[in-house]
Amino acid sequence: MSLEQRKGTQASGPTNGNSVASSPSQAQVSENRLRLNPNFGHKPESYDDLRLDFSPLLFSSLERYLPPTMLPLPRDTKIQFMRDILLRYFPDGERTRVQRHREYRQKIISNYQPLYKEIYTMHARNFFVPSFLKAIDGNTKDSFRSIMAEPSPGVYTFEMFQPRFCELLLDEVENFERWVHETNFRIMRPNTMNKYGAVLDDFGLETMLEKLMNDFISPISKIFFPEVGGSTLDSHHGFVVEYGIDRDVELGFHVDDSEVTLNVCLGKQFSGGELFFRGVRCDKHVNTDSQSEEVLDYFHVPGHAVLHHGRHRHGARATTSGCRVNLLLWCRRYYFITLANMLESGLSKMFLVRI
Repeated sequence: MSLEQRKGTQASGPTNGNSVASSPSQAQVSENRLRLNPNFGHKPESYDDLRLDFSPLLFSSLERYLPPTMLPLPRDTKIQFMRDILLRYFPDGERTRVQRHREYRQKIISNYQPLYKEIYTMHARNFFVPSFLKAIDGNTKDSFRSIMAEPSPGVYTFEMFQPRFCELLLDEVENFERWVHETNFRIMRPNTMNKYGAVLDDFGLETMLEKLMNDFISPISKIFFPEVGGSTLDSHHGFVVEYGIDRDVELGFHVDDSEVTLNVCLGKQFSGGELFFRGVRCDKHVNTDSQSEEVLDYFHVPGHAVLHHGRHRHGARATTSGCRVNLLLWCRRYYFITLANMLESGLSKMFLVRI
């Protein structure tokens, strides 16, 4: 899960030595309580430049719950107010896990030398095919539908990445894997199902993938996946998987740990490896039979994407020759749900007010 932040500069203004300002006065806190409902019209500040004990995305999400009287206050004041709340309600075990992952990721980023620095920031015209960019610029259901096929309900396919970008990303992943082998560095694999592949966020591609989700996937998800909060995606897990005779061969029947999943084939030369879909199910009925319209076998095409509900049951058939590499982006609304749970579980009256 992408809960980490990079090394940054300290916040400006008076601080307590930990890059945050001293706590607001008791009078100020009592007058400024969290809203029950978020202000989606407010654009929160960025907290990416700070060393904090929670993800900067969590602060940005929580800022939407601040009452209007607090929004004009200095960022340091808002940080300390929000941090006090998070320390009270966020599990200690989660903070420890986040800290360990942050240290692991920082160790990689401090030692690994990127091969193609140009793919570490978003360059839309160099990444995407023109038809995809035109659809995003249109930002309507009709513009998205103009580039999409829907071979089975809730499974959307479309051309997305330029061949050159696929080549660069494949080369970058291979370069990272060589570094891992040469340094004997033990890396975390993408998930419990794949023994091969790499987490792209862990070696510096987190910012690029975050922009991919926010600017290019969220507009589509808002329209086609509103039932899972497609308009409130706020975190991601980005990785590549590798299939072949000397890699993972196939992938069993499963659902993803995401609200919305983007799956893009990067290449290379391969046969087999079709995705099979069998409909969306809740946890209690994940192994029930499928209806005829839910049965789909999808054949990968390099540069082409599949977008689907995270709970859409699927798997990958055996790759019978060559090597197939896919980019996966599990898009989540982790911070939105975390905040909702915090609010619903009953925050102290000191911090909560109906507005």
